[in-house]
Amino acid sequence: VSEEKEISEEIKEKLFAATLRAPTAGNLMLYSIIEVKDQDAKDTLVRTCDNQPFIARAPLVLLFLADYQRWIDHFQASGVEQLCEQEGIPMRTPEEGDLFLACCDALIAAQTAVIAAESLGIGSCYIGDIMENYEEHKELFDLPQYVFPICLLCFGYPTRQQRERALTRRLDERYVIFEDRYRRLGPEEHEDMYRDRQKEPVFGQQRDVRGIRNIGQMTYRRKFDSDFAREMNRSVRAMLQAWVGG
Repeated sequence: VSEEKEISEEIKEKLFAATLRAPTAGNLMLYSIIEVKDQDAKDTLVRTCDNQPFIARAPLVLLFLADYQRWIDHFQASGVEQLCEQEGIPMRTPEEGDLFLACCDALIAAQTAVIAAESLGIGSCYIGDIMENYEEHKELFDLPQYVFPICLLCFGYPTRQQRERALTRRLDERYVIFEDRYRRLGPEEHEDMYRDRQKEPVFGQQRDVRGIRNIGQMTYRRKFDSDFAREMNRSVRAMLQAWVGG
């Protein structure tokens, strides 16, 4: 929930200007952004993104797309196909690595928008569920083959209660930041990692559900093995098949 306050065009211009300065691989800018203004589209996103009603009420909704279509179209317009024919080589099309690079570009741009919005007094919320229901989102936003919706961002002015609320707890850095090489955590570290969080009331309300005894079991049931996680993986597989022309 955010304050019922519109985000002015002047503020949006500042937000977009900052976003477009985000770091990008090779200055290729392998992303596009759709500002979702249509209320019917917002209402549809509420349903397709796991029934999150605040999407419909957000004053600014931005869809960040991993986009290689613009470059493929530019290659065609620049005569790259003819150049390849002259050299007797096939024209390459985007593959899995190109998709990952474009996803990185889009996500870096999205986080730049989040930071810029924060500096302007605007809060934000990531909606990763946009990776679900690929076929419906493809039709809703007229997405071509080499464009994939990687994240949705809702922006709005936070309420006083939201501004005063304590920050969400993160993992201690010793479990995340390593030196020189990756390190798998030992059994005692896994036991200790969420020990304090398991004392919080939120976990206490969940621990008796389906025999859940700790954060690991709760996360597995509610997130990793959830219906929305299964749909996300099905949707991403469908997108990958479309991307590589399978």
